[in-house]
Amino acid sequence: MQKRGPKVSYERYFQSGVRALEVIDVRALTALERWRQIDSMSTIRNICVYCGSSDGADARFVEAAEELGRRLAAERIGLVYGGGGEGLMGRLARSTLAAGGTVTGIIPRFLIRKEHPLTAVQEMLIVDSMHERKQAMFDRADAFVALPGGIGTVEELVEQLTWAQLNRHTKPILIADIGGFWRPLLALLAHMRIEGFIREGFEARYLVAEKIGDVTPMLRAAAERRQAEPEPRDPVSPRDM
Repeated sequence: MQKRGPKVSYERYFQSGVRALEVIDVRALTALERWRQIDSMSTIRNICVYCGSSDGADARFVEAAEELGRRLAAERIGLVYGGGGEGLMGRLARSTLAAGGTVTGIIPRFLIRKEHPLTAVQEMLIVDSMHERKQAMFDRADAFVALPGGIGTVEELVEQLTWAQLNRHTKPILIADIGGFWRPLLALLAHMRIEGFIREGFEARYLVAEKIGDVTPMLRAAAERRQAEPEPRDPVSPRDM
């Protein structure tokens, strides 16, 4: 007799705005459990990806998001993202799912109608605030990647850089500089160093990849190097910052 999957409760929102609490017996979740039992020696099990809820003006941005999704699935790395179904967020998640990957979406209630959560994902968490969203994304990720995006993407990336700079965590952070999108930000960071606002010993540690094919190898290498480093003495969670 085949073992049945666990029952899962979640909130589903319909276009009419009516909310229904559903309990579904999902046998497919046994596959999700298998995904989460990846070799314990793996240093990168889940990657949080920050990116835009629009496609952007350059077709390379869409291509990069979809390629990253396929690569995450192929390497059995779970995707953690903002939960939306629009723009690069939606393309990244759909690409991951189409290639057989695992996706966790995390979205605040007030963004549900605007960003249209992707209901096909294995796990969708609906939270009450942006702070809770970022906390949940941080907790579930072993590394962070920034694809092209807008102000929200910049804010999420810079917040992680700040926590790393203050030695609050050692999770690798990678900027995917697709088509030179992030060059202005990289130039600004260099300018801050030159002008003495990023002092020696307080560098913002990040990786830069210009090709999606370099993303996971760079993150794995960084994670392995940092395993030998001591953990932050007094780690704090994002909610405490």
